[in-house]
Amino acid sequence: MKSQHLAPFFSILREANPQPSTELVYTSVFELLCAVLLSAQATDVSVNKATRRLFVVAHTPQQILALGQAGLESYIKTIGLYRSKAKHLLQTCELLIQQHGGQVPRTRTALEALPGVGRKTANVILNCAFGEPTMAVDTHIFRVSNRTGLATGKTPLQVEHKLLKRVPKEYRLHAHHWLILHGRYVCKARNPACDRCKVSAYCDAFAVAAKKQT
Repeated sequence: MKSQHLAPFFSILREANPQPSTELVYTSVFELLCAVLLSAQATDVSVNKATRRLFVVAHTPQQILALGQAGLESYIKTIGLYRSKAKHLLQTCELLIQQHGGQVPRTRTALEALPGVGRKTANVILNCAFGEPTMAVDTHIFRVSNRTGLATGKTPLQVEHKLLKRVPKEYRLHAHHWLILHGRYVCKARNPACDRCKVSAYCDAFAVAAKKQT
């Protein structure tokens, strides 16, 4: 993607969705942390279904710990890898209480030190909860960035670093949400909906496909 196309690309995405947000449902930073931790290799829909029941009875580190492994598993067993996720969440709650006064830390280093929290999860928390212009590169962003030519790379970290360099500053805060939603509903892995894509004019893959047809 050419540099001069970056601003119009994001301008169109912003016009379609001025205030994008995660599709995970939460009412506190801690609930967001729980939801993102549980969302690894799972859909937001499945996580929301489980946390809708869980957060009614446990929405603080202390309350999650009180459930214990078996109790927590009973609420999240419909989510993939629920046993290991329950273990990590319980360990995370212990650290939050012991080291952070029960609060979710605001630094990347402290977040990534929590069990089950990797760079992507930390980026989501920093962006959604604390308003930092980070890029949480999931499979959707990785695909969209490489397919469009916005930020090519062989690893999520490479794509993340390129996005932070290429995305214009005024769009950086919400860019990761726009890209995730675009990848989830339009620029899908199989059968991308190029016919209804509003930014296809700036997409490298679309341009290549168009040349082959001529």
